Amino acid sequence: MENSKTSDKLSAFLESGIYRFENSNVVFIDPVRMLNRSYTRFRFSPSAYYSRFFDSKETIVTSNSKKRKRKEKKIPHDLNEREQAATLRHQQVRPMLLKAHEFLMEATDLLAIMKGLRGDSNICSSTELSEQHSFIELGKVWQAPLYEIVLKAAWKGLERVVPVFNNLVVNEASDDMEAEFLNKKYILPRESCFYMLAVFLVDFVLLTFCMFFPSTMWKSDLGQIHNLIHECNAGFNLIVIDPPWENGSARQKLRYPTLPNWYFLSLPIKQLAHQDGALVALWMTNREKLHNFVQKELFPSWGVSHEATYYWLKVKADGSLISDLDLFHHRPYECLLLGYFHGQETNSKQLPRLRPIKHDQIIISIPGEYSRKPPIGGKFVPTWH
Repeated sequence: MENSKTSDKLSAFLESGIYRFENSNVVFIDPVRMLNRSYTRFRFSPSAYYSRFFDSKETIVTSNSKKRKRKEKKIPHDLNEREQAATLRHQQVRPMLLKAHEFLMEATDLLAIMKGLRGDSNICSSTELSEQHSFIELGKVWQAPLYEIVLKAAWKGLERVVPVFNNLVVNEASDDMEAEFLNKKYILPRESCFYMLAVFLVDFVLLTFCMFFPSTMWKSDLGQIHNLIHECNAGFNLIVIDPPWENGSARQKLRYPTLPNWYFLSLPIKQLAHQDGALVALWMTNREKLHNFVQKELFPSWGVSHEATYYWLKVKADGSLISDLDLFHHRPYECLLLGYFHGQETNSKQLPRLRPIKHDQIIISIPGEYSRKPPIGGKFVPTWH
């Protein structure tokens, strides 16, 4: 009977990319399988997504990281008030994360599948998404308004040429649409759209900002995010935000431009949210200064009440954590804060009923490229009744 249950769970995982551990708050996900459910004729490449942890240089990286672990594992003897609060927060969630990791290590059948995720023939396809341009850099140049993208509706034999910046690019069809931009091919999933703005100010830093409703993706920069308000008539019930928080590692590695925390106070969440309300999901690092800022300033300024915290636990292909759980500055997990914006109605009886959010849910996955977050949506967060 137990073997049958395990087999059923594995079958469900192979189809959906989601593996739920029974009687627990833990779920393992394969982002590639989940993303590919958004496509009809094309497939995202597992080898590209997981290259960071399936690379031939992994052994070298692991060796170097062990040297760093021995150096960083020592927690400072004299912790300041903020460091003490961060340590207490970590100690409170630590047993839960360890238990989640135990669930994973006991699932030997799942671990066997994990080791083959990169070359899994069930989800690989001869058609892969192309290497992308740096739209952040392209959006800064003066030619940005002149760049055009060619949309190809293969099933109709039609092509459309539209501006790629400062324009809402839409695929309303129930099938994937192939697009071509600067001699590279891209795929627009069914019923999706995106919006990218050109920025020419030398001193202005471009920010990638994403929202999903329900499978629609918008991309914009912070300075002109208000333009989106006019594009989304009814507003969004679900807003997912992954801000470029100030981050020493990102700055040193020149991964992406970061912004000071106060920039995010001006995000027009109230205007972007649906008039009946919205669920706001905010990705965060483990910095205590950041947690204080979100709880005391950011969420209140947005009119959002914090309801629950999810945790993303990062593992390698063999199931081991990407770093020691107790590393003071490089812990192998990130937080996803969930909160409600309750809408414009003052009469609470007129508000739609909200499904209760479960606290302390844990998502385990193998990370993709630097700072890339796993896909989340209706499978993990509650929706309106």
